[in-house]
Amino acid sequence: MRTWTKLLTALIALPAALGGWGVHAQGHGAEIRFGSVAMDIPAEMHRRLSPLTKYLSAALQRPVTLKLSPNMPAAIKDVSTNQVELAYLTPVAYLKAKSQGDVQVVVKTVTDHQASFQLMLVTKDDSDIRTVADLTGKRFAFGDKAAILQRAVVVGAGMPLEKLGEYKFIGHYDNIARGVMNGDFDAGILKDTTAFKWNGQGLRIIHESPALPPYNIAASKDTPEALVEEIRLAFLALDVRNPEHALVIQALDKHYTGFARTSDQEYDVIRTLVAPFKE
Repeated sequence: MRTWTKLLTALIALPAALGGWGVHAQGHGAEIRFGSVAMDIPAEMHRRLSPLTKYLSAALQRPVTLKLSPNMPAAIKDVSTNQVELAYLTPVAYLKAKSQGDVQVVVKTVTDHQASFQLMLVTKDDSDIRTVADLTGKRFAFGDKAAILQRAVVVGAGMPLEKLGEYKFIGHYDNIARGVMNGDFDAGILKDTTAFKWNGQGLRIIHESPALPPYNIAASKDTPEALVEEIRLAFLALDVRNPEHALVIQALDKHYTGFARTSDQEYDVIRTLVAPFKE
């Protein structure tokens, strides 16, 4: 009878012991919930992230399940309040989650073998716009209204938004490039990969931002340090030269070539840029 009593007590105590970091016992380890900023419709985000969660489940010997958020504020809240243990975040979303919930940055993404990126201001090849100052009174194209970093780069380059003639948010970077090419806008902002594609093909770069840290994987504050390191090593083990790994990496983004170590301090350059836009 005593044996059964002890066993019952242990079973009752087990969920509380595991609940210290808000997970459920399954497989060889506790479940890890993986969230993400909503960069596309849920079905598309599920398609992009599923190969990664399957890889992590095998590498970590514990189930990794998707818990997708409907929008960026929800994704930030989920990882900040330990509703998920991991999240795929934009640089600005990471800074907000760090401020709200002291999340831990695990790794950063690597694009075309580059572990940083730049935002670039472009105009048409035959435009009389040569410097940032020449943007005064001009029509300017931004991407997503939620992408504060784009506006921050323009302001950081010395062009207050109120000095522009007008500006609009038109979505994807390719929309911006075509909008400038077609003459709908005098200038716009592009990610480096898009700017290089169009440079000399009708568009000209007039300003480059500093090197900026990219999207990252962050862990909630309550995720144990040993587990965070285990997760970090699993990401770093992904090698784009391995065909199976390449499928995992490039399902997330076709331009990604892996993941790299990073630190919170690396994101200070973005902290400085977005400081005037704090909500």
